[in-house]
This record gives sequence, C-alpha cells and structure tokens, in this order.
Amino acid sequence: MRLKRHLREKYMQFISLKGEPHAIAFGSAIGVFIGITPTIPFHTALILLLCFLLKKNMTAGYLGSWAISNPLTIPFLYVTQYRLGKYLLGDGYRGSLEVEHSLLNLVRQGWDVIFPLLVGGIVMAPFFALPAYFITRKIIENVRKNRYVHGEEYS
Repeated sequence: MRLKRHLREKYMQFISLKGEPHAIAFGSAIGVFIGITPTIPFHTALILLLCFLLKKNMTAGYLGSWAISNPLTIPFLYVTQYRLGKYLLGDGYRGSLEVEHSLLNLVRQGWDVIFPLLVGGIVMAPFFALPAYFITRKIIENVRKNRYVHGEEYS
C-alpha cells in the first residue's frame, strides 16, 4: 500500500506541474536522459543545471530521473550499459561488474569499468529520453484538455 500511495503522489506531482507542455516534457526528457547515465551522485545537479540553462521544467526533470533511475532499475541499467559499452568499444564482454549504488565502488573498479559504463549509458540515454518527451507531452496535454473541458484551471 505504501508503494501505491507513493506512486500516486508522484503522479499527482507530475500532472500538477505548471508551465507549457513543451517545457515540462523537455524537462522530463532531460531527467530521463541524465537518469539513464551512470552519474548517480551528480543526477540532481546535472538536471538542475541543464534545465536552468535550457529554461525547462526542473521539477519534471527530477521526476523523470526518479522514474527511470531508482533502486529497482539501477542494477539492470548498469549491467546493460556496461555490456553495451564493452561491446561498442570492441572489448567484448569480459570481467565482472559489481553493481552497487555508489560512485566510490565504481571508482574502485577502475577505468576499465567506468568508461564502458559511461559509453553504454550515453548511447542508451536517447532511446529512453526521446520517447519520454513525447509521452510526457501527450499526458500533460490530455490532462489539461480534460481539466479544461471540466472547467478546472490548469495554468
């Protein structure tokens, strides 16, 4: 029940965001892009910086990152990114990746793990961020249209 309540709260935060649908969707896509990359200790700072510089919705960025990068998804993302990075770099898959949610653990594993992980993450990120933009924009537009039809304000 707690998970259901938590998800409902995040959804309500999401649909009540203020701003233009494009800015909200773009902010969400930024969050998803950054959330996919293995830059966990810097996610929030990177999202805030990019959203500020591009004048997009920061809250949508945070929510987008949270939706894609959480304790349930990170192990799968990291293993997939590492394998993809090793494949793209021509090294094939060898060695092992210890998935732990800390930058210190990754640093201990060395550049041989960090570099393929970053390459894989950067290559994967657009495949998640682009659909996130269109899905977010459609949801925001539909919610606002329904609210308008029912006489609610949506600014």
